[in-house]
Amino acid sequence: MITWAHMRKVVALMGMALLSGCAAISAVSDAATPLDVFELRAPGDITAVSGRPIARDVIIELPTTSGALATDRIMIRPNPLQAQYLPDVRWSETTPVMVQTLMLRSIEATGAVRYVGRKPLGVSGDFALVTEVIDFQADVASDGETANVQITLLVRIVRERDASIVASRRLSASVMAATTETLPVIDAFSVASDQIFAEFAQWVQSTL
Repeated sequence: MITWAHMRKVVALMGMALLSGCAAISAVSDAATPLDVFELRAPGDITAVSGRPIARDVIIELPTTSGALATDRIMIRPNPLQAQYLPDVRWSETTPVMVQTLMLRSIEATGAVRYVGRKPLGVSGDFALVTEVIDFQADVASDGETANVQITLLVRIVRERDASIVASRRLSASVMAATTETLPVIDAFSVASDQIFAEFAQWVQSTL
């Protein structure tokens, strides 16, 4: 005989299964929601060298970074120990790939070297750029209403022939965003990026 207590237990289990199913559907729906995509460009005011480029092939290795930055999400830190991401938006590429692309386009714009790419044309190139992305985020200011966009890269120029470090440089830019809203933060990223990669292109050009 089916008792009333047994029926109540069955109904409760059915309700839990229904709620679980709704949660799963909600998660799938959230994952399928399209995110607005933002892209950073290489500085437009890089001065090209006069004359012929030097006969050097430069390979830009994929930068390394922390796990929190190894994503296409746009990081914002409410405090130094907490990593969050701007809602409903993302970069056009993961941060390491985007930095690699910006480095490549910036060197290309100088016209200073014979070849620059992600992979060598032959067995190896003449020089490799090895980069660590230390900062690429917006830090919420103490007022809770503005944010400081911080980009910091550690770049090493390595001679492929003997794997020796020819030069290294720490590049850093800090730009305030008027609010923590998406567009002001993206604008600040763009300004900081222009500063970093203009300096980067000039440094590589003068070093090589």
